[in-house]
Amino acid sequence: MSDTVAAPTRLRLPSLALALAVMIAGTVYPPLMTDAAGRADHGIATALLLAMSAGFVHGLGFVPRRAVWRALFSGWTVLAALGAAALLRFAT
Repeated sequence: MSDTVAAPTRLRLPSLALALAVMIAGTVYPPLMTDAAGRADHGIATALLLAMSAGFVHGLGFVPRRAVWRALFSGWTVLAALGAAALLRFAT
């Protein structure tokens, strides 16, 4: 058994707030993830769900050990995924 004690995690409120906003918006207004014809837009949905997932992981203070996962669940990924979703949504 290890004698090391894990450092307490700290909340990252901007990431957590964005994750909650995406979750609530997608639940309350599902047409957010549709195209102009009303069909599901999988690109927008994927970008929003990536932003939400990364936002929850980063926002709750979890820091993965491996660099790949740390990069995937970072605050920068949240912003990039939200930007991609906005670009896909409004660049038509």
